[in-house]
Amino acid sequence: LALNPWDVVLCVSGTIISCENAIVVVVIFYTPAFRAPMFLLIGSLATADLLAGLGLILHFAFVYFIPSEAVSLLTVGLLVTSFTASVSSLLTITIDRYLSLYNALTYYSERTVTRTYIMLILTWGASICYGFLPIMGWNCLKEPSSCSIVKPLVKNHLIILSVSFFMVFAVMLQLYVQICKIICRHAHQMAIQRHFLASSHYVTTRKGITTLAIILGTFASCWLPFAIYCLLGDYSYPALYTYLTLLPATYNSMINPIIYAFRNQEIQKVLWAVCCGCFSSTMPFRSRSPSDV
Repeated sequence: LALNPWDVVLCVSGTIISCENAIVVVVIFYTPAFRAPMFLLIGSLATADLLAGLGLILHFAFVYFIPSEAVSLLTVGLLVTSFTASVSSLLTITIDRYLSLYNALTYYSERTVTRTYIMLILTWGASICYGFLPIMGWNCLKEPSSCSIVKPLVKNHLIILSVSFFMVFAVMLQLYVQICKIICRHAHQMAIQRHFLASSHYVTTRKGITTLAIILGTFASCWLPFAIYCLLGDYSYPALYTYLTLLPATYNSMINPIIYAFRNQEIQKVLWAVCCGCFSSTMPFRSRSPSDV
């Protein structure tokens, strides 16, 4: 089988994704202080992206070194599960951020922990179900005419995934609009209480809204091209179009650790401590709200 340069690029992307997210997973798993709901959700996102990176590597290895239909179904199922869990984890983080602002007084309670575990169970349960569909027989290996732009997934399966993505994106967009309103209201109230100047209120509000715009804009720019193409394209379209839209989607898993983990001050402290050789799992942390991340 001739080596496809696009497959090499995807494999390299998978390697970078795996390394980045493995660091986040290890730091959160081995640090007892990171058991708050916020870090559990970040850990879920990092785990999903780590599996996505490994899936890209395994897909390349099996296609070129161990070609097999059964193995192909397993790797595609892993990629569907991991990318679905990644997008769903972004939704749970958005919900958590919104609730930390909307219900600030009751956020730090047992109810929040229970809600977090429920969201994690639903996220991974639905993702695993989506990933098992090709393995359980919903594939186009026997009927090539039913294939989608991503073989061996059938067209209807990819349409369901795309529609689910657009629903997730719509909910995230609505939640971030509400978060922006809360940020503006809080900044205005603080400016009045502390007698800040109007310019200070403007700077605070602009910083918060800019951060949210970057988060949502990055997510949309990475995933929207592929989601739209999944609805419009079919198996007869050139494979180049699939690669051109799928590659940016993988970049989202590469950017997620930077946005959601490495910007967190507590995680930064642990990483610096590990680099300096003075790691301590009992390091004191300043409790922060998800809205600060």
